Amino acid sequence: MTPILRTADSGRGPLGKSEMAALVARDIPYGAFVNLGIGQPTLVADHLPADSGVVLHTENGMLNMGPAAQGEEIDLDLTNAGKVPVTEPPGAAYFHHADSFAMMRGGHLDICVLGAFQVAGSGDLANWHTGAPDAIPAVGGAMDLAIGAKKVFVMMTLFTKDGAPKLVPRCTYPLTGLGCVDRVYTDLAVFDITPAGVTVRETFGVTVDDLAGRLELPLLPSPA
Repeated sequence: MTPILRTADSGRGPLGKSEMAALVARDIPYGAFVNLGIGQPTLVADHLPADSGVVLHTENGMLNMGPAAQGEEIDLDLTNAGKVPVTEPPGAAYFHHADSFAMMRGGHLDICVLGAFQVAGSGDLANWHTGAPDAIPAVGGAMDLAIGAKKVFVMMTLFTKDGAPKLVPRCTYPLTGLGCVDRVYTDLAVFDITPAGVTVRETFGVTVDDLAGRLELPLLPSPA
């Protein structure tokens, strides 16, 4: 039987979207080139310190994007890929959509942060379509990012509204990429996807034993 790390309830959790985004921002190294996917991942921009050295890339053609615009800062011609108005720090640059995708596909991004419907224990990612007949596919640049970025972080709730796990032994939704996910940030825990299996880095409001009872895949202790 796979050993389970027994950790105490951290007392903080489940986390909200902003708290999850702050965790992701905390783990992005100085000077990294990073793409933030549409939806929850765009919140990461609001939690990066001004001196982080992180350069944000958007697939619609902007490099060195700033956090979300507020009040008089809002310019509807200046948005991220999710059409959310953003700010323009010194050194921001603009380019053709095709050039932006060449950056994504060419291995020039250190990290991308994506949302997901499901992540498999092997690192497979499903984030563009649930397979439902009435669902609207929304792949965007996710496939390009999943294979092009040096590391892929996923940001999602751990369970659906119906209580079904989104971290699963095998994805049942159409795949975005195979074996591409490195780390998963959720409202209840942060997981590393490793060749040996899924490792629990930290938990929020639950113990690892609690998670082991609700997930259908083995959880490994975090390395000391």
